[in-house]
Formats: sequence, C-alpha cells, structure tokens
Amino acid sequence: MTSDTRFWHPFADMAAVRGSELVIAEGDGCYVTDTEGKRYFDGTASLWCVNVGHGREEIVQAVAAQMRELSSYSTFGAFSNRPAEALAERLAAYAEGVVEQPHVFFNLGGSDAIDTAAKLARRYFSAIGEPDRVHIIGRVKAYHGVHALGTSIGGIPANQEGMGPLDPETSHVPWDSLEALEAEFERVGTQRVAAVFAEPVIGAGGVHRVPPGYLQGLAELCRRHGALFVADSVIAGFGRLGTWYGIDRFDVRPDMITFAKGVTSGYLPLGGIVVGGRVAEPFWTRGGLWFRHGQTYSGHPTCCVAAQANLDIIEREGLLDRGRELEVEMASALGTLEGHELVGGIRAGIGTLGAVAFEAGALAEHPDLPARTFSAARERGLFVRPLGDAVALSPPLIATREEIDRAAQTIGEACDAVAADLGRAAAAAG
Repeated sequence: MTSDTRFWHPFADMAAVRGSELVIAEGDGCYVTDTEGKRYFDGTASLWCVNVGHGREEIVQAVAAQMRELSSYSTFGAFSNRPAEALAERLAAYAEGVVEQPHVFFNLGGSDAIDTAAKLARRYFSAIGEPDRVHIIGRVKAYHGVHALGTSIGGIPANQEGMGPLDPETSHVPWDSLEALEAEFERVGTQRVAAVFAEPVIGAGGVHRVPPGYLQGLAELCRRHGALFVADSVIAGFGRLGTWYGIDRFDVRPDMITFAKGVTSGYLPLGGIVVGGRVAEPFWTRGGLWFRHGQTYSGHPTCCVAAQANLDIIEREGLLDRGRELEVEMASALGTLEGHELVGGIRAGIGTLGAVAFEAGALAEHPDLPARTFSAARERGLFVRPLGDAVALSPPLIATREEIDRAAQTIGEACDAVAADLGRAAAAAG
C-alpha cells in the first residue's frame, strides 16, 4: 500500500483512492500479487483483456527482439513496417467470411477504435455524396469507450455526467428492442443515419446477452436503410466469446469491427478496425481522397509483434475452443449462487464472461452492494468487477474448471459476508 500518490487513476474516486492504492507487483498465469505479497485470482483478466494470462515469456521475448531491430516508426503516408503489414494480413484473414474484403486500420486501443469507426462512417458517406448521413445510433447500457464520440455513442449515463454537451448527432435506443431501433431510424430520418454501433454482448453495462435474432435484425435494418453496422468487439474478441471477433458467433456481416484488448492480451496497447470493402473502396480507388485521421503510434511495430506472439499462443493452445468450454463451466459454477438472499439472477452462458446480479430490493436498499461484494471478494483473494447492479467475472482463457468453481465459491462467501454485515448493521440500528 502507499500513503499518497501523484498518479491520477482512471475511473476512480481519488479522494478515496489516495492513500489506499492496491499496487500490483507481479503476474503469473491467472494470478497477480500485490506489493504486500498477497496473491489474487484475476477474475477480471485485468480489464477483460489478459486472455492468455500473465507472464507469457514468448511475448516478452518477441517484444524485446523487435525493439532491438525497430522499436517505433510512423506509418503516416506511405511509411510502413513489416510487423504492421504482417499483422494486418493475419487479422484480415481471421475476418474473411465475416467482413467483405477486409482491410485493417490500427490505433492504440478500444476508445481510439470507436472514434475512428465513427469518424470513418461519416467520412465515407461524405465521400460518396451523402453528407447528411452523420447521425449515429447507440444502445442503452452499451459501452463504447471514453473518447469524445464514444462517450456520446455509449449508453451509460454516469460516463456522460458533467462532461458538457455531447455530440448532438447521436442517440440511444433500448439495447434489446428492434422495434425501438426501427422507430429511431424513422424519427431521425433514414437518410441521415450513418451507423449503428452494437456490442455482441453488453459488457461494461452489466453483461447482457442480446435476444435471439437481435443482431441479425439490427444488421437487416441497417442494410434496408443504407446505414453501416459497426460491431464493437473490443471486449468480445480473441477468444472471449470463443471466436476471433465475437461477432462471428452470429450470422451477421458487419461493415466494420472494432477490436483491442485481447489482440495483445493487454501486453502492449493496440486496437483497430476491420473495415469492409464497401467502406474502404472510395479511399483505396480514388486519388486525392484522404481519411485524415490516425495516431502517432498507429501500426506501432513493437505493439504489432506483441499481438503476433499473443495470437500464436491463442492458436497453439486452442484458446478459442477453450473460450467456448469456459462459457459452460462458468454458467454452471455461477449457477450455484442462484437462491442466495442477495442474488437476483445469473447472467452467463455466452463466452468467458458472466455476472452475478443482485436482488432488486436489496440493491435498492443498498446501492453499494456491488462495491461491498468486490471488497469482500478481494479480501478473500479474488478480483471481480462491480458493474451497476452486479459483479462480473471474466478470467483469462487459461483458467481451469477448478479455478472457476473456486471463484464462484468465493463470490458466494463474499455475498455471505456482506449479508452478515448488513444484518448486523440493521440489528444495531433497530
């Protein structure tokens, strides 16, 4: 622990955090250790991202070798490097059959990818003579990063509070209603909608599965009205849903796929967009038509090499298949918590992610139940993530069935401890 800090943490109440930081010192497999020597099962894979687990030496070695050869160089204009070229080819190959004629645009992470996709959607329609198509539809509960456009497109009000005016050409519909989406097309004007953004599974908004046929219906509405469908696979990709991009579990063909997190398992920052041929065509065939957008580190060679080594591990160790196996194991393990006095339901069954949702009455009386349960689980050597009305579990894809069962048991013990604390407080107050 530390007495104070100059480090301003993201998504943090710094008045509470300063002086009580939990400093992580080491990582190995599914576990991390703090500076006090306490070991934890990383039930969050850091932030949905360390898919291959911590401490994979071949990623370290690949990165070190690349840094000795060429650590960094811009890819603006005609500049390129071999790692960026090779990774783009590999990621495009993974997307064959999902995105038509895939191209790959690199940036630094998920928030970058979202803003890039939103800007590209608008720029594309301007380029083909439909400049009025600027409106972007997001969904309630959806998380699409925290850059300016992503904050506007995302549907989590707390992330927008106090941020000033949002992009006026964005709006939101219920995350599970095709009827509401159809109505929003009509309200906005079908000739003004540039794109609809959707996660294959709602992640940071609480881990929610879309209804059967929903994504197919969304894609059809976009096709019918001429808008682009952008699949936000930042959380869902690289094994988290048991496929390369997550969206490829569904019979849909998005125009763009945003990715990040699991592409390097978080070892280095990297994200990007798989862009379909429809969107790429004018920029790749017309001289003088630019997409004036990019980051200093787009196509960063060292980050691209980290991704290649990470993808090698995913392929060699069969972690896509393991992601499918873990979804069954997690649903079974978390299902044992049904019936607990604080538990209102279990959200699991697609990919290596799940959530334990709290009973509505208990949550209304004690809105801090997720935070309390997080703390109680942490005391018992488990990291879960508090999300609105639930705590989420999304461990590395190398987790064993025994570790998943133990994690679920620990969540149950944490809930028991919280219930006991609430009972004692109520008795004392009464």
